[in-house]
Amino acid sequence: MVEQLLSFIEQSVSCFHVVENIRKDLENAGFVQLKEEEEWEIYEGGKYYVIRNDSSIAAITIPTSEISGFHMVAAHSDSPTFKVKEKPEITVEEQYVKLNTEKYGGMILSTWLDRPLSVAGRVIVKENEEVVSKLVNIDKDLLMIPNVAIHMNRDMNKGVEYNPQVDMLPLYAGIGKKGSFKEEVARSAGVAKDDILGSDLFLYVREKGRVIGVEGEFICAPKLDDLECAFGAIKGIINAGNSSEYVNIAVIFDNEEVGSGTKQGADSTFLSDILVRIKEKLGKNESWFCRMLAKSFMISADNAHAVHPNHPEKADPTNRPYLNGGIVIKYHGSQKYTTDGVSAAVMRNICKKAGVPCQTYANRSDILGGSTLGNISTAHVSVNTVDIGLAQLAMHSAYETAGAKDIEYLVKALTTFFMQ
Repeated sequence: MVEQLLSFIEQSVSCFHVVENIRKDLENAGFVQLKEEEEWEIYEGGKYYVIRNDSSIAAITIPTSEISGFHMVAAHSDSPTFKVKEKPEITVEEQYVKLNTEKYGGMILSTWLDRPLSVAGRVIVKENEEVVSKLVNIDKDLLMIPNVAIHMNRDMNKGVEYNPQVDMLPLYAGIGKKGSFKEEVARSAGVAKDDILGSDLFLYVREKGRVIGVEGEFICAPKLDDLECAFGAIKGIINAGNSSEYVNIAVIFDNEEVGSGTKQGADSTFLSDILVRIKEKLGKNESWFCRMLAKSFMISADNAHAVHPNHPEKADPTNRPYLNGGIVIKYHGSQKYTTDGVSAAVMRNICKKAGVPCQTYANRSDILGGSTLGNISTAHVSVNTVDIGLAQLAMHSAYETAGAKDIEYLVKALTTFFMQ
C-alpha cells in the first residue's frame, strides 16, 4: 500500500494531475463520467464520477437496494506551493533568468530552498472552436531557489525571515535562454506556444517519496497533506463497490489551502449540486432528500499534527497522536473541526469494525490551529460530520513525514465505512 501511495504522489505533480490520476483509477474500476453541462443518467448499481475545473472530482456509487442515506468522505487535491505569475521571466544583470512566482497556501518557505524543482499544471488552448485544457509537466530538474551563503549572512542560523518576492524566486536559466519558458511549457503540453490562451502553473518538488527508518516504519514525500487522505478515500470507495445501502461519495476538493472559497472548493455548490442531481435522477422528492440527509454521515479527511520528536511541548498535554498510531480524530472547541460526541462515536465504531487503531488530536489551547474541509462543506450540505486525518510531521513543508502503517489503516477504515 505504501508503494502505491508514493507512486500516486509522484505522478500527482499538480492538483490537475491528482484528478487525472484519480480519473484513470476510477475508469479502470468501471466508473462512468457524468459531465455537469450534460443531462445525467443514473441507475441503481451504477458507479460514476464528476469533475469540476479539472481539479476537483467526486466518485459516486449507487446501491442496488433501498437507499438509507449518503455516506461521504471529503479530502483535497491541493498542497502549498508557488504559483507561476503571468509574464514570469525576470532578467538579472543580463546573466540569469528567474521566474516570478507567488505563494499558494501557507508553506514553510525555507524547505523550498536548494531543492531541484520543476513546473506542472495546465494550459488552456483552442481546439476545433472549443477551449480545452492540456496537462503540463516539465519532467526534468528545471529550477532551484538558491539560499544566500552563510558568509554573506553570518546571522543565518539565528533565524531568517524570507521575503517571497525577493528570496523565493527560482533560478530558471542563463541569459542565453531568455524568453524560452513559454516554449518549454508548450512543448510539455504538446501544443504550439502561440496557441496557449491561459495557464495555471505551479512549482513542485522533484524529490521522490521514500520509506525510511530502521524497520521502514516511516515515509517521507511531498504533498502528504492531503494526498494521503485523497488516495485513501478513492481506494476506499473502489474497494467497497456497491455493497452499501447508502449512496457513497468520495469528493476531492481543490483550494483547501487557500480557504476553499472557489467554484471547485469545499465552500462551493459542487457537492450539493451532485446530491440534488442524484435525488432528481432517482425520482425522489424534496422530503425524501431531507430525510436522507438527516440519516447521512461525512468523514472530513485531512492530515493531523503528530507529536514532534524534538518539540513534544508543542502538542496538547493529553491529546497526543503519533506516527503509526492509527486514525486521528480531530477536535476543536470553536468548531474549526466538526467533530462532536456523536460523530466521534460513529468514527470510533468504524475503526473498531475495521480493526484499526484510532487516536485523538486537539490544539494546545494557546496555539491557533488550522482549518479544514468539514465545517466549510457542511455549511452547504448539513450532515453529521467527523474530522479525521493521519498523523504527520512538518505539515506544509515541501517534504513531509508520516507513518508507513497509517495509510493501510485509513484505507481499511474508509472501505469499512463505504461498505456499511
